[in-house]
Amino acid sequence: QEDLVESGGGLVQAGGSLRLSCAVSPRTFIMHAMGWFRQVPGKEREFAAAISYTGDIPHYADSVKGRFTISRDNAKRMVFLQRDSRNPEDTGGYYCAGTGRRGLPSAQLKSYEYWGRGTQVTVAS
Repeated sequence: QEDLVESGGGLVQAGGSLRLSCAVSPRTFIMHAMGWFRQVPGKEREFAAAISYTGDIPHYADSVKGRFTISRDNAKRMVFLQRDSRNPEDTGGYYCAGTGRRGLPSAQLKSYEYWGRGTQVTVAS
């Protein structure tokens, strides 16, 4: 069983909305900061958004600021990424990440020790 499981990917129209979900396994201990990263073929995985354990400190990459919203529901052990955008460059694999270490949400891949397998988002141009 995976520690993190993403869902909600698929084909979306350029001006459409999309909500990605990440479920934290019941067997996984507490997740503090959690984040979303995305990757396109031939490029490195890049930071999109992250959020503190309490949900009151979001952190966004400049490329998605104003277009993506990250949120979490600790009672349901879920993290979400809402996209409201017309940008077809949002196409890619989206990966959920989490850390059991206390701290502020980070844009660094090395800050997270838990990863999901990803969900593909394809934005039609």
